[in-house]
Amino acid sequence: MYNSILNIEGNNQKHTLLDLSAKVEYALLALLELAIHHNKKVPVTMSEITAKQAIPERYLEQILTQLRRAGLIQSQRGAKGGFVLTREPWQITLLEIVSLVEGERKEREESSSITLEKTLILEVWEQANIASVEVLRRFTLQDLSNTREDRSQQNPMYYI
Repeated sequence: MYNSILNIEGNNQKHTLLDLSAKVEYALLALLELAIHHNKKVPVTMSEITAKQAIPERYLEQILTQLRRAGLIQSQRGAKGGFVLTREPWQITLLEIVSLVEGERKEREESSSITLEKTLILEVWEQANIASVEVLRRFTLQDLSNTREDRSQQNPMYYI
């Protein structure tokens, strides 16, 4: 998976904007795995998620606990236990997931010397933030699941 949402190239240098933290990436991967199995009504175990998505088990355990406490998933105990989504995948936006995992953004402290140049830069950054929020609001777990399905059918793997 990519380490950023957007890469801009110029002067043979790569600039990364809107970093995708490992915590958000792992949460999205785990939830995508649950979304893929959602229609089957079968819980997915933590070991299945770690094996399929290469997420460290200890880290995944913390993320799943956070998602469970927030009510996005529930755990089922027993021999056929595991984790399931509490809502339909089309009802869960990527913005909701990112906000839940990352928490609220801290407000930037105002500088004592506000210049025209700083104001212009902050206005552009605010527009970039608004655009990223709109993209994340527009996409759901169902969208990721559908795209995954489409791409896996386009590139079938042949075994010998």
